[in-house]
Amino acid sequence: MQKVQRFSDWLTKWFILVVLVWAAINFFVPQISIWARSYTNYFLSIILFGMGLTLSLDDFKRIVKMPLMVIVGTVAHYLIMPLLAVLLCRIFRLDGMIAVGVILVGCCPSGTSSNVMSYLSRGDVALDVSIGLLSTLCAPFMIPMLMNLLASQYVAIPTKQLFLTALEVVLIPIALGLAVHAFFKEKVQKVTVALPAVSQIAILIIIGVVVSVNHAKLFTAATALVLPVVMLHNLCGYGLGFLFSRLMYRIYPKGFRYAQQKAITFEVGMQDSGLGATLALQAFAADPIVAIPSTFFSVWHNISGSVLSAWWRRHDDRLGIAADSAQGRPEPARA
Repeated sequence: MQKVQRFSDWLTKWFILVVLVWAAINFFVPQISIWARSYTNYFLSIILFGMGLTLSLDDFKRIVKMPLMVIVGTVAHYLIMPLLAVLLCRIFRLDGMIAVGVILVGCCPSGTSSNVMSYLSRGDVALDVSIGLLSTLCAPFMIPMLMNLLASQYVAIPTKQLFLTALEVVLIPIALGLAVHAFFKEKVQKVTVALPAVSQIAILIIIGVVVSVNHAKLFTAATALVLPVVMLHNLCGYGLGFLFSRLMYRIYPKGFRYAQQKAITFEVGMQDSGLGATLALQAFAADPIVAIPSTFFSVWHNISGSVLSAWWRRHDDRLGIAADSAQGRPEPARA
């Protein structure tokens, strides 16, 4: 297991670079990952099964203990990111399947990477995990509903297929993971060290498939605006998430303190782009270009999240802001 741990640590450290290299390889040699196109849902199921393995009843109890913050954070995520996606599509005049892809990634639940970024920035990781869990559990219902509401102007939305695919790759694997954890707790703890590496490899395979099936369309006039739109989507998500949490602090200062504001910022701005890419490939199989925004988002939000969490930590250290600060301001000097 030590070798597995070292490999997992190495892959985590260099993951962004590995993603870029892997994407380049698949762009020039698309045959490498084409074989996995029909199996992307299984690879995502592996990721979420691993998520279920790491969960316990305590994770669900936290939702009950702090329902207001978890529910408000989840609602903020499902309001801000989908509406922001629609707004950006209109501003940049995106249409057709590219617009559908941007809106699809906007309708996805928050990404698991946000947990890491919240931890690195000294945010409330427990709140982050709870919002991520609730938004993921809601995904099979929220994604079809939001897509039908916001993207049906561009194309007929396969609502039923989106629901069944999301149910298959989200709720069932998480439930199975929880069951395995409950029955084989001690044995499961021995293999959890490998879960980060397994999840990252599965994400790499999904990214490889998206690049492979779209290699001829990846850098064309039709997709030229996708990258700046994805970047703005993510960055504006951070900004609006933070402003929203600051507003909630004025309403309920006891619950939405500085650490909670950080957690909500990352939970709003970071998407489960792996789920977005998988749903695009399964529900819009005739138009794999729908998966391109999710793939770009997957790479970009890990870069931006790492930069933001590092900046936040340095900012707090420089100004002497405590991790448990109420408003994120330096503590007054004591006489």
